[in-house]
Amino acid sequence: MRTKQFMLGLLLSAMMGGGVAVGGYKLLEDDAPAAGQQSPNTNVRYTSAMRSSDVVVPEGLNFVTSAELVTPAVVHVTTEYKVQARRSPSASEIHPFFRDFFGDEFEGYQRQQGPAMGSGSGVIIASNGYVVTNNHVIDRADKIQVILDDKRTYDATLVGTDPNTDIALLKINADNLPALRYGNSDKVRVGEWVLAVGNPFNLNSTVTAGIVSAKGRNVGILQGAGNMSVESFIQTDAAVNPGNSGGALVNLNGDLIGINTAIASQTGSFAGYSFAVPSSIVSKVVDDLIKFGEVQRALLGVQMQEVNADLAKEKNLKTLNGVYVAGFSESSAAKTAGLQEGDVITEINGVKVNTSAQLQEQVTRYRPGDKIKVNFMRGGSEKNINVTLRNANGSTELVKRDPNSAKSMTIDGAKFEAASKQELNKLELTGGVKITGVEKSAFAETGMKDGFIITSIDKTPTNAPQDVDKVLKSTRRGGLLIEGVYPDGRRAYYAMGR
Repeated sequence: MRTKQFMLGLLLSAMMGGGVAVGGYKLLEDDAPAAGQQSPNTNVRYTSAMRSSDVVVPEGLNFVTSAELVTPAVVHVTTEYKVQARRSPSASEIHPFFRDFFGDEFEGYQRQQGPAMGSGSGVIIASNGYVVTNNHVIDRADKIQVILDDKRTYDATLVGTDPNTDIALLKINADNLPALRYGNSDKVRVGEWVLAVGNPFNLNSTVTAGIVSAKGRNVGILQGAGNMSVESFIQTDAAVNPGNSGGALVNLNGDLIGINTAIASQTGSFAGYSFAVPSSIVSKVVDDLIKFGEVQRALLGVQMQEVNADLAKEKNLKTLNGVYVAGFSESSAAKTAGLQEGDVITEINGVKVNTSAQLQEQVTRYRPGDKIKVNFMRGGSEKNINVTLRNANGSTELVKRDPNSAKSMTIDGAKFEAASKQELNKLELTGGVKITGVEKSAFAETGMKDGFIITSIDKTPTNAPQDVDKVLKSTRRGGLLIEGVYPDGRRAYYAMGR
């Protein structure tokens, strides 16, 4: 009995996302349990080149022109998701072996909760319907809608996400939309006036003003995959609140210089400071998602420590500026290029870096295979080297979505297609293939239903229709164990003869 209960717990356990809060810093929305995936589209009518014009402060400090320019391009993003009923597969959904082993305990477990709603903001960055927002605004949502400033409403599809920077890209089926142009966040200066535009507390098109309080701020709030989170926020004192997530931070020219993401608060409401992902990072992530379907994360491969008076005294450093190289990761690009432990990195491509956040921000805008110039101090001498950046696997290759993996295939009478990004995120899966047309196929004998997402066949992962086809063709005789999950979270196991 105890063994049954243990195994049953393993098969039925599931976790739902909750709010994220770290040390008093809060994302502007609670995590919601993201929407259908769209193939990369290179016909995007926007430019990733950042506007480099200097901000001209209007006489009398009038914010009206900028607000009128920006407000039509900031949208309200609403989400809907279900806290799934978690129960065991029914007798018709599971192979007799598992039912016999677990007995009656395997049926009837259920926990029912109703749907939940979420709300945030987004920014139109292309006239043909591309909208950037925060990943935490749409994470695991069953349905995403975008409401324009003129009240038109569209269902949105999820092009891609990057939890490491908390950026997500949506697409709506619309054209000739007002869109914002990227401003150059590198040229933003502390003390500069900025506007925050969003939908706090569902109050549409709210505009607040403040100044840039700091740049390159790391507050330790993002929890991206693989410990690769990048935080180099623009800190402002413009008032933002829950609902502002994904909204625009703009300069007085109306250029997009950041995406509002978090606030410093003990209560969850604005208490003085807010944080935005700079446009230098946003534009790179958006370009990657459109061109490759995945973010191309370039790594320098160093373990960093910020230089202060104590470290300088301990290590006998000749400078208080820069980032100390405390070690290297495996297959480090920096080590291969000639950097050594004890060096102090002072510049990346001519841009001074005094914190790990500033260094990350500079490196993040490049892709694996790109070369950067690194200036550093070794002893009392200034040196520089060229480093060819690498990916997390230690190579210079770009990661591209397989164009064939998104296509459907008909196998043994049933139709197979890769599960969408929304479905994978919602069910916390890394891959899977959805089956339809079961009743008129060879799979009808198993008892599975349309919409079942196959995650593996005979313990072989199935991430694309081609994986299913390959496993079935390689099996000459005997039975197959098919594992997977239904869209409502129910796991099921089926046996199929060959």
